[in-house]
Amino acid sequence: MFGIYRKQENGFDKIVLKNDQEDCTIEIIPSCGAMLHAFVIKDGKGEINLIDSYSSKKEYDEATESTGFKGLKLSPFPCRINKGSYIFNGTAHQFQPNRSGVVLHGFLYNKSFTITKEHADTTGAQLVLQYDYAGNVPGFPFPYTCIITYTLEKDNTLTVSTVVKNTGGSSMPVADGWHPYFTFGGKVNDLLLEFRSEEMLEFVNLIPTGKTIPFPDFVRPALIDGREIDNSFVLDFSQPQPMCILRDPASQRQLEIYPQKEYPYLQIYIPPHRRSIAIENLSAPPNAFNNGIGLLTLEPGEVTDFSTTYKVK
Repeated sequence: MFGIYRKQENGFDKIVLKNDQEDCTIEIIPSCGAMLHAFVIKDGKGEINLIDSYSSKKEYDEATESTGFKGLKLSPFPCRINKGSYIFNGTAHQFQPNRSGVVLHGFLYNKSFTITKEHADTTGAQLVLQYDYAGNVPGFPFPYTCIITYTLEKDNTLTVSTVVKNTGGSSMPVADGWHPYFTFGGKVNDLLLEFRSEEMLEFVNLIPTGKTIPFPDFVRPALIDGREIDNSFVLDFSQPQPMCILRDPASQRQLEIYPQKEYPYLQIYIPPHRRSIAIENLSAPPNAFNNGIGLLTLEPGEVTDFSTTYKVK
Protein backbone atom coordinates (compact mmCIF):
# COMPACT_ATOMS: atom_id res chain seq x y z
CA MET A 1 0.00 0.00 0.00
CA PHE A 2 1.19 3.50 -0.83
CA GLY A 3 0.80 6.52 1.40
CA ILE A 4 1.53 10.26 1.58
CA TYR A 5 2.81 11.78 4.80
CA ARG A 6 4.15 15.08 6.12
CA LYS A 7 7.30 15.52 8.14
CA GLN A 8 9.18 18.50 9.57
CA GLU A 9 12.90 17.90 9.85
CA ASN A 10 16.00 20.13 9.96
CA GLY A 11 13.91 23.16 9.03
CA PHE A 12 12.32 21.47 6.02
CA ASP A 13 8.60 20.83 5.52
CA LYS A 14 8.68 17.53 3.65
CA ILE A 15 6.06 15.62 1.69
CA VAL A 16 6.80 11.90 1.85
CA LEU A 17 5.61 9.38 -0.74
CA LYS A 18 6.00 5.84 0.53
CA ASN A 19 5.55 2.29 -0.66
CA ASP A 20 5.16 0.38 2.62
CA GLN A 21 5.46 -3.04 1.01
CA GLU A 22 8.81 -2.37 -0.63
CA ASP A 23 10.24 0.05 1.96
CA CYS A 24 10.74 2.74 -0.71
CA THR A 25 10.40 6.40 0.27
CA ILE A 26 10.53 9.66 -1.68
CA GLU A 27 10.92 13.02 0.06
CA ILE A 28 9.92 16.26 -1.70
CA ILE A 29 10.19 19.82 -0.41
CA PRO A 30 7.68 22.03 -2.28
CA SER A 31 8.83 25.29 -0.66
CA CYS A 32 12.41 24.82 -1.87
CA GLY A 33 12.12 24.73 -5.66
CA ALA A 34 10.05 21.51 -5.59
CA MET A 35 13.23 19.77 -4.48
CA LEU A 36 13.71 16.01 -4.74
CA HIS A 37 15.33 15.56 -1.33
CA ALA A 38 15.47 11.79 -0.87
CA PHE A 39 15.00 8.47 -2.68
CA VAL A 40 15.38 5.89 0.07
CA ILE A 41 15.26 2.15 -0.43
CA LYS A 42 15.64 -0.74 2.00
CA ASP A 43 16.85 -4.14 0.87
CA GLY A 44 18.84 -7.07 2.17
CA LYS A 45 21.95 -4.87 2.35
CA GLY A 46 20.30 -2.18 4.48
CA GLU A 47 18.91 1.29 3.86
CA ILE A 48 20.32 3.90 1.50
CA ASN A 49 19.30 7.35 0.27
CA LEU A 50 20.42 7.64 -3.34
CA ILE A 51 19.97 11.43 -3.40
CA ASP A 52 22.74 13.78 -2.31
CA SER A 53 20.87 16.79 -0.93
CA TYR A 54 21.04 19.52 1.70
CA SER A 55 21.35 18.55 5.35
CA SER A 56 19.16 21.43 6.53
CA LYS A 57 17.08 24.40 5.42
CA LYS A 58 19.94 26.62 6.59
CA GLU A 59 22.38 24.89 4.23
CA TYR A 60 19.89 25.14 1.38
CA ASP A 61 19.38 28.88 2.00
CA GLU A 62 23.10 29.62 2.22
CA ALA A 63 24.64 27.20 -0.29
CA THR A 64 22.17 26.34 -3.05
CA GLU A 65 24.33 27.86 -5.76
CA SER A 66 27.78 27.08 -4.39
CA THR A 67 26.94 23.38 -3.89
CA GLY A 68 25.37 22.83 -7.30
CA PHE A 69 21.57 23.33 -7.19
CA LYS A 70 21.09 19.81 -5.84
CA GLY A 71 17.78 18.13 -6.71
CA LEU A 72 16.20 21.29 -8.09
CA LYS A 73 14.07 22.26 -11.07
CA LEU A 74 15.97 24.10 -13.83
CA SER A 75 13.49 26.47 -15.51
CA PRO A 76 12.95 28.34 -17.79
CA PHE A 77 16.44 27.26 -18.87
CA PRO A 78 19.11 24.83 -17.64
CA CYS A 79 22.84 25.48 -17.38
CA ARG A 80 24.49 28.70 -18.48
CA ILE A 81 23.44 31.60 -20.67
CA ASN A 82 26.56 33.26 -22.05
CA LYS A 83 26.99 36.64 -20.32
CA GLY A 84 23.34 36.37 -19.24
CA SER A 85 22.09 38.04 -22.42
CA TYR A 86 20.03 36.87 -25.38
CA ILE A 87 17.79 38.16 -28.15
CA PHE A 88 14.27 36.79 -28.64
CA ASN A 89 11.91 37.99 -31.36
CA GLY A 90 14.19 40.93 -32.04
CA THR A 91 14.30 42.16 -28.43
CA ALA A 92 17.42 42.04 -26.27
CA HIS A 93 17.12 40.67 -22.73
CA GLN A 94 19.60 40.68 -19.85
CA PHE A 95 19.48 38.46 -16.74
CA GLN A 96 21.04 39.52 -13.45
CA PRO A 97 23.83 37.20 -12.26
CA ASN A 98 23.37 35.13 -9.11
CA ARG A 99 25.52 35.34 -5.99
CA SER A 100 28.26 33.41 -7.81
CA GLY A 101 28.37 36.02 -10.55
CA VAL A 102 26.93 33.83 -13.33
CA VAL A 103 23.53 33.29 -14.93
CA LEU A 104 22.77 29.64 -14.28
CA HIS A 105 19.81 27.24 -14.08
CA GLY A 106 16.91 29.68 -14.36
CA PHE A 107 15.10 31.07 -11.34
CA LEU A 108 12.58 28.51 -10.05
CA TYR A 109 15.14 26.63 -7.94
CA ASN A 110 14.39 28.81 -4.91
CA LYS A 111 10.66 29.35 -5.41
CA SER A 112 7.89 27.92 -3.26
CA PHE A 113 5.55 25.61 -5.18
CA THR A 114 1.90 25.08 -4.26
CA ILE A 115 0.47 21.61 -3.75
CA THR A 116 -2.48 21.20 -6.12
CA LYS A 117 -3.10 17.46 -5.84
CA GLU A 118 -2.05 14.43 -3.82
CA HIS A 119 -3.33 10.89 -4.14
CA ALA A 120 -2.32 7.44 -2.95
CA ASP A 121 -3.85 4.02 -3.48
CA THR A 122 -2.74 0.41 -3.97
CA THR A 123 -0.90 1.19 -7.22
CA GLY A 124 1.06 4.32 -6.37
CA ALA A 125 1.38 7.74 -4.75
CA GLN A 126 1.32 11.04 -6.62
CA LEU A 127 2.05 14.65 -5.73
CA VAL A 128 1.36 17.59 -8.07
CA LEU A 129 3.06 20.96 -7.49
CA GLN A 130 2.55 24.26 -9.29
CA TYR A 131 4.29 27.60 -9.57
CA ASP A 132 2.77 30.55 -11.44
CA TYR A 133 5.50 32.86 -12.66
CA ALA A 134 4.32 36.44 -13.19
CA GLY A 135 7.00 37.57 -15.66
CA ASN A 136 8.70 39.81 -13.10
CA VAL A 137 12.32 38.59 -13.19
CA PRO A 138 14.63 40.94 -15.12
CA GLY A 139 15.55 39.26 -18.38
CA PHE A 140 12.45 37.08 -18.67
CA PRO A 141 9.20 39.06 -19.07
CA PHE A 142 7.20 35.99 -20.07
CA PRO A 143 4.56 34.71 -17.60
CA TYR A 144 4.18 30.96 -17.43
CA THR A 145 2.97 28.14 -15.21
CA CYS A 146 5.21 25.24 -14.21
CA ILE A 147 3.54 22.05 -12.98
CA ILE A 148 5.65 19.23 -11.54
CA THR A 149 4.28 15.76 -10.83
CA TYR A 150 6.04 13.14 -8.73
CA THR A 151 4.69 9.60 -9.11
CA LEU A 152 5.99 6.70 -7.01
CA GLU A 153 5.06 3.21 -8.20
CA LYS A 154 6.08 -0.36 -7.40
CA ASP A 155 9.57 -1.74 -8.05
CA ASN A 156 11.27 1.39 -6.66
CA THR A 157 10.06 3.45 -9.62
CA LEU A 158 9.80 7.25 -9.57
CA THR A 159 8.55 9.36 -12.49
CA VAL A 160 9.09 13.11 -12.51
CA SER A 161 7.04 15.04 -15.06
CA THR A 162 6.98 18.75 -15.87
CA VAL A 163 4.37 20.74 -17.75
CA VAL A 164 5.08 24.30 -18.89
CA LYS A 165 2.23 26.55 -20.08
CA ASN A 166 2.65 29.98 -21.62
CA THR A 167 0.19 32.18 -19.71
CA GLY A 168 1.31 35.46 -21.29
CA GLY A 169 0.20 37.33 -24.36
CA SER A 170 3.29 36.75 -26.50
CA SER A 171 5.49 33.85 -27.53
CA MET A 172 8.21 32.75 -25.09
CA PRO A 173 11.43 30.71 -25.18
CA VAL A 174 11.74 27.73 -22.87
CA ALA A 175 14.08 24.88 -22.04
CA ASP A 176 13.81 22.46 -19.13
CA GLY A 177 15.93 20.29 -16.90
CA TRP A 178 16.48 18.56 -13.57
CA HIS A 179 19.57 18.54 -11.36
CA PRO A 180 19.57 15.44 -9.11
CA TYR A 181 22.84 14.25 -7.58
CA PHE A 182 23.07 10.49 -7.02
CA THR A 183 25.18 8.57 -4.53
CA PHE A 184 25.64 5.01 -3.35
CA GLY A 185 27.37 6.13 -0.18
CA GLY A 186 31.00 6.12 -1.33
CA LYS A 187 33.17 7.75 -3.98
CA VAL A 188 31.79 7.78 -7.52
CA ASN A 189 35.21 6.56 -8.69
CA ASP A 190 34.10 3.04 -7.76
CA LEU A 191 30.85 3.16 -9.77
CA LEU A 192 30.09 1.89 -13.27
CA LEU A 193 28.45 4.32 -15.69
CA GLU A 194 26.74 3.55 -18.99
CA PHE A 195 24.67 5.74 -21.29
CA ARG A 196 23.26 5.65 -24.82
CA SER A 197 25.44 8.22 -26.50
CA GLU A 198 28.59 8.37 -28.57
CA GLU A 199 28.43 12.15 -29.07
CA MET A 200 29.59 14.85 -26.69
CA LEU A 201 28.98 18.54 -27.31
CA GLU A 202 32.19 20.51 -27.74
CA PHE A 203 32.48 23.15 -25.00
CA VAL A 204 34.53 26.31 -24.68
CA ASN A 205 34.24 27.70 -21.14
CA LEU A 206 31.23 25.39 -20.62
CA ILE A 207 29.42 26.93 -23.62
CA PRO A 208 28.67 24.70 -26.66
CA THR A 209 30.44 25.62 -29.89
CA GLY A 210 27.80 23.90 -32.03
CA LYS A 211 30.07 20.95 -32.80
CA THR A 212 29.98 17.42 -31.45
CA ILE A 213 32.92 15.21 -30.53
CA PRO A 214 32.95 11.39 -30.73
CA PHE A 215 32.77 10.01 -27.19
CA PRO A 216 32.14 6.25 -27.00
CA ASP A 217 33.66 5.82 -23.52
CA PHE A 218 30.43 4.84 -21.78
CA VAL A 219 28.46 2.98 -24.45
CA ARG A 220 29.19 -0.06 -22.29
CA PRO A 221 29.56 -0.09 -18.49
CA ALA A 222 32.84 1.57 -17.57
CA LEU A 223 34.43 2.46 -14.27
CA ILE A 224 34.25 6.20 -13.58
CA ASP A 225 37.58 6.06 -11.73
CA GLY A 226 39.25 9.49 -11.59
CA ARG A 227 37.55 11.04 -14.62
CA GLU A 228 36.48 14.66 -14.38
CA ILE A 229 33.18 15.17 -16.21
CA ASP A 230 31.16 18.34 -16.79
CA ASN A 231 29.74 17.77 -20.24
CA SER A 232 26.59 17.41 -22.34
CA PHE A 233 25.91 14.26 -24.34
CA VAL A 234 23.42 13.69 -27.17
CA LEU A 235 21.25 10.68 -26.37
CA ASP A 236 20.60 8.09 -29.06
CA PHE A 237 16.94 7.13 -28.76
CA SER A 238 17.32 4.50 -31.48
CA GLN A 239 18.97 2.45 -28.74
CA PRO A 240 16.92 0.62 -26.11
CA GLN A 241 16.03 2.17 -22.78
CA PRO A 242 17.23 2.83 -20.15
CA MET A 243 19.24 5.72 -21.54
CA CYS A 244 21.56 5.74 -18.54
CA ILE A 245 22.64 3.21 -15.88
CA LEU A 246 24.68 3.92 -12.77
CA ARG A 247 25.80 0.77 -10.93
CA ASP A 248 27.54 0.09 -7.64
CA PRO A 249 29.51 -3.18 -8.02
CA ALA A 250 29.97 -3.48 -4.25
CA SER A 251 26.26 -3.55 -3.37
CA GLN A 252 24.98 -4.72 -6.79
CA ARG A 253 22.46 -1.88 -6.71
CA GLN A 254 21.86 0.07 -9.89
CA LEU A 255 19.96 3.18 -10.91
CA GLU A 256 18.27 3.17 -14.32
CA ILE A 257 17.11 6.38 -16.02
CA TYR A 258 14.35 6.37 -18.66
CA PRO A 259 13.85 9.87 -20.13
CA GLN A 260 11.26 10.66 -22.76
CA LYS A 261 12.49 11.96 -26.11
CA GLU A 262 11.68 15.50 -24.97
CA TYR A 263 14.90 15.20 -22.92
CA PRO A 264 17.46 14.48 -25.69
CA TYR A 265 20.49 15.72 -23.75
CA LEU A 266 22.27 14.22 -20.77
CA GLN A 267 24.40 16.56 -18.69
CA ILE A 268 26.83 14.82 -16.34
CA TYR A 269 28.81 16.58 -13.65
CA ILE A 270 31.08 15.21 -10.94
CA PRO A 271 31.77 17.71 -8.14
CA PRO A 272 35.26 17.98 -6.65
CA HIS A 273 34.32 16.00 -3.52
CA ARG A 274 33.38 13.04 -5.80
CA ARG A 275 30.84 11.66 -3.30
CA SER A 276 27.99 12.02 -5.79
CA ILE A 277 27.34 12.53 -9.48
CA ALA A 278 24.83 14.87 -11.13
CA ILE A 279 22.95 13.16 -13.96
CA GLU A 280 20.69 15.76 -15.52
CA ASN A 281 18.02 15.20 -18.16
CA LEU A 282 17.83 18.34 -20.31
CA SER A 283 15.61 19.45 -23.16
CA ALA A 284 18.40 21.75 -24.34
CA PRO A 285 22.11 22.14 -23.57
CA PRO A 286 23.82 25.26 -22.14
CA ASN A 287 23.24 28.64 -23.79
CA ALA A 288 20.15 27.44 -25.67
CA PHE A 289 18.61 30.93 -25.58
CA ASN A 290 21.48 32.04 -27.83
CA ASN A 291 22.49 29.01 -29.88
CA GLY A 292 18.93 27.71 -30.34
CA ILE A 293 19.97 24.08 -29.78
CA GLY A 294 16.89 22.30 -28.44
CA LEU A 295 15.15 25.60 -27.69
CA LEU A 296 11.35 25.56 -27.72
CA THR A 297 9.06 28.50 -28.48
CA LEU A 298 5.61 28.44 -26.87
CA GLU A 299 2.81 30.56 -28.24
CA PRO A 300 0.23 32.11 -25.86
CA GLY A 301 -1.73 29.31 -24.19
CA GLU A 302 0.54 26.60 -25.61
CA VAL A 303 1.69 23.74 -23.38
CA THR A 304 4.69 21.44 -23.49
CA ASP A 305 5.74 18.59 -21.21
CA PHE A 306 8.81 16.63 -20.18
CA SER A 307 9.22 13.42 -18.21
CA THR A 308 11.81 10.99 -16.92
CA THR A 309 11.60 7.83 -14.83
CA TYR A 310 14.09 6.47 -12.29
CA LYS A 311 14.20 2.81 -11.25
CA VAL A 312 16.40 1.31 -8.56
CA LYS A 313 17.23 -2.39 -8.78
